[in-house]
Amino acid sequence: MTGRLISVKSRDGFEFDAWHVEAQGARKGGVIVIQEIFGLSDHIKDMADRFGAAGYEAIAPSMYDRAEPGFIVQPQDVAAGMARGRELAMGNGQDNAMNDIGGVFDVLSKSGKVLVTGYCYGGSMSWLAAARIEGLAAASCYYGGNIPQLIGMKPRCPTICHFGAKDAHIPLIGAVDRIEAAHPDVPVYIYDAGHGFARKNSADYDAASDQLAFERTLQLFGRA
Repeated sequence: MTGRLISVKSRDGFEFDAWHVEAQGARKGGVIVIQEIFGLSDHIKDMADRFGAAGYEAIAPSMYDRAEPGFIVQPQDVAAGMARGRELAMGNGQDNAMNDIGGVFDVLSKSGKVLVTGYCYGGSMSWLAAARIEGLAAASCYYGGNIPQLIGMKPRCPTICHFGAKDAHIPLIGAVDRIEAAHPDVPVYIYDAGHGFARKNSADYDAASDQLAFERTLQLFGRA
């Protein structure tokens, strides 16, 4: 891992931890990396590192610091941590999430364009951020189960979505149909994989799908 923990101030004044990775080589922009319901796990730190290696400064906010600072469930333990992770996600609320993500945006935007991506809970929050946080250049939303409930929110920037065809947590046909009907300009990519296919060291991981989704994300970010 090439990053380190830093402190970031939310737009409401709250200070929270975040994982920060510097860009390698010429800086292409900044990426906000939004966690799953499992906190700043090795998976999220790894994704931030990958963006850093691709030339992007990356910051992943610790989204539950108001309720349970330091909450982390590692990929091999997701089944055991699922219930508590969901409680924290539901309890955090949209405004807290947007204030924290907005705080990261304010840090990264000082040096250029800012992109956002996220996984599961973070996928839904990426969609919401694309709609609510002015100035984001692009958003890449991974298997955000609540996106169908947020389709009334229109992204202000180019946005793409990724879902697994074998996702047992998201009713895929209805979800994809609703997103495509409401936002025909948003590409929705379907992968031959289940939920959490980008999470290494877990039973859900699918290397081919992870690589393709990451390449599509980098293409989007490069065009933004």
